[in-house]
Amino acid sequence: MPQRWEIMNYRELLKGCEAYVKNEPRDAMYKVATQILAQFWGEPSEMADGLGVLLLTWNQAFYRYGAFDFGRLEECIRKWWTQIQDFRNRKIQSFSEEDIDVIKKLFTDFLFSLRKKDGAMSPVAVAKALHLLAPHFFPLWDDEISKAYRCYWYDPNRSPDKYIEFMKRIKSNVDMILQSYIEEQRVDDNVAENSILKLHPNPKPYLTILKLIDEYNYSKYSKGWI
Repeated sequence: MPQRWEIMNYRELLKGCEAYVKNEPRDAMYKVATQILAQFWGEPSEMADGLGVLLLTWNQAFYRYGAFDFGRLEECIRKWWTQIQDFRNRKIQSFSEEDIDVIKKLFTDFLFSLRKKDGAMSPVAVAKALHLLAPHFFPLWDDEISKAYRCYWYDPNRSPDKYIEFMKRIKSNVDMILQSYIEEQRVDDNVAENSILKLHPNPKPYLTILKLIDEYNYSKYSKGWI
């Protein structure tokens, strides 16, 4: 019997994307975020400023009564720059056990760099930041999505481990989605992925398979649109 969180085929995925586009037609913040990072890529100070402002808007419920230290975020980007560039050039399909240690440490450092002045930490903000830095490799989540995937952290200090479990389940979903298209159309992985992105109801150059999965998850678990 399929797990609740499993997306069995690309047609199911696209139904979630259709609901997302219907209810969030502009998706402005994601578009702006990707453009800012592309413009200032390689400049940690500018990246921290752009990423930070976007997180304060995108995750405003958490940061409403206190922001994080932009300088600390810049230091974190500089510290992990080599790994960030590596992950930016990878897809989640390449995620393996060998990555787990590094990702846990990376996630933990971002968790502390994005904490509020009162010490409160947001695993949701971390996933958003990592996804924007490496949109083909790091998936997005929120409270409701993580609960649906049975990866909710309860204590933020447990979130790096839970994010690893989430990545494994998202990777499994990517594999099933692509395989469903491959079996139907008799094409290879790259053709399948590019074709599914083009079938999106509002295709854009910045879309990734992880963005589509987030639209599905958000529509189903966060908003109940499907």
